[in-house]
Amino acid sequence: MKNQLFAILLSVSLTSTLFAQGTKQAAVYTTAYNTALRLNKTGSVDFKPMGQPLETQICVFVDPGKTFQEYFGIGAAITDASAEVFAKLPVAKQQEFLKAHFDPIDGIGYSVVRTNINSCDFSSDMYTYVADHDKPLNTFNISHDKKYKIPMIKQAMKAAGGGVRMFASPWSPPAWMKTNNNMLQGGKLKPEYYDSWALYYTKFIRAYEQEGLPVWGISIQNEPMATQRWESCIYSAEEERDFLKNHLGPTMHKAGMDDKKIIVWDHNRDLIYQRAQTYFNDPDAAKYVWGIGFHWYEDWSGGTPMFDNLRRVYEAFPDKHIFFTEGCAESFDASRYNAWELGEEYGRSMINDFNNGMVGFTDWNILLDETGGPNHVQNFCFAPVHADTRTGELLYTNAYYYIGHFSKFIKPGAKRISAAASRSQLITTAFLNPDGSKVAIIMNQSDKPIQTFVWVNGDAAEIEMLPRSMVTVVF
Repeated sequence: MKNQLFAILLSVSLTSTLFAQGTKQAAVYTTAYNTALRLNKTGSVDFKPMGQPLETQICVFVDPGKTFQEYFGIGAAITDASAEVFAKLPVAKQQEFLKAHFDPIDGIGYSVVRTNINSCDFSSDMYTYVADHDKPLNTFNISHDKKYKIPMIKQAMKAAGGGVRMFASPWSPPAWMKTNNNMLQGGKLKPEYYDSWALYYTKFIRAYEQEGLPVWGISIQNEPMATQRWESCIYSAEEERDFLKNHLGPTMHKAGMDDKKIIVWDHNRDLIYQRAQTYFNDPDAAKYVWGIGFHWYEDWSGGTPMFDNLRRVYEAFPDKHIFFTEGCAESFDASRYNAWELGEEYGRSMINDFNNGMVGFTDWNILLDETGGPNHVQNFCFAPVHADTRTGELLYTNAYYYIGHFSKFIKPGAKRISAAASRSQLITTAFLNPDGSKVAIIMNQSDKPIQTFVWVNGDAAEIEMLPRSMVTVVF
């Protein structure tokens, strides 16, 4: 697996820089169902004059002259669970894993890391950083994180050459700060602890930065409308807005952390517009907000995920960033490691979310074990890569390669450009990189091969889309 993986990535790295602006050739990379293709270079095709396509000629139209949001990056969460599993791997496998994810040349170039403040479901134990009832937070200490999380994050940043932005999210304040006196099962932050909890974020940021880990930003609360059997805390839109503008924002500014970015909502697409208008229509709150985070777990009852809700936010509040902060395939089942749907869920969501204004994507756990954990409340899930801690082996699901079709080729600072397919079986998005290269990502959702043309200003390159495949075209 290791040799196959790095042969693929080496092929990508040697060719991805060959297609500068103004050339008439494109490199094609493919991941396809019922084949061995996993982010393999499958062709180098020429652009030729085409003019008006016929109705029978299936096309993906790319218009580099129409630019939209700036791309932020793609990455994943290094949770307690991920770090504990990583620590159990042989050193050679640890290095393989880090290179595969964070190396911008020989890997898929992750540039974002999320981590948890206090414990979450993907922790082996429940913990905070302070003693009970320490309102001024004099006992604040991150020694818990120094065993697993901090060492792994440091190695990830090193593997990426320093080009990683990290943000952190709490799942719950300490139990004694909450109305239900429990870190689990929802509850709310007691008003008398608003200032202490606001200070908690600054203490966390300072402690991590003293460990040599720069913190780019924070989200206020993971999933503030979900009462979970694991760590959770409920805020209405008004409560989150008021905590931000009256406590968290001023506290971070007072601490000299006005450069740290703040993300609101951090929950599903379903309520995102109502939350956005509550925060962003209040100038005293909006001034503190970099952007709004979202997940993909809304109940869409077999219909289409609520991609259009992002567009409504993008249209109404174009100065705020829309950022995917968590998503995974739930209900772990080891018999489904090779299920093609795992990658297709990523591809479908990423294409649609980018087209509706998303600036970046953060996967959930970057690594889990053979049980879909560890998890102290048995909420086991899939990750794109699993480790079998009994054998020390790594298993790359096709989700890893689907994500790589984006993260490997789109560079931070790129601009999304117009892309449209002439058949509904194909979905597509495209980007213009800072170096002038262009990236079109196309997904064939059908069970049939499709010959298609990537059409750019009257010139077209013909490619074959295999059944249930993902293709990246770099030109």
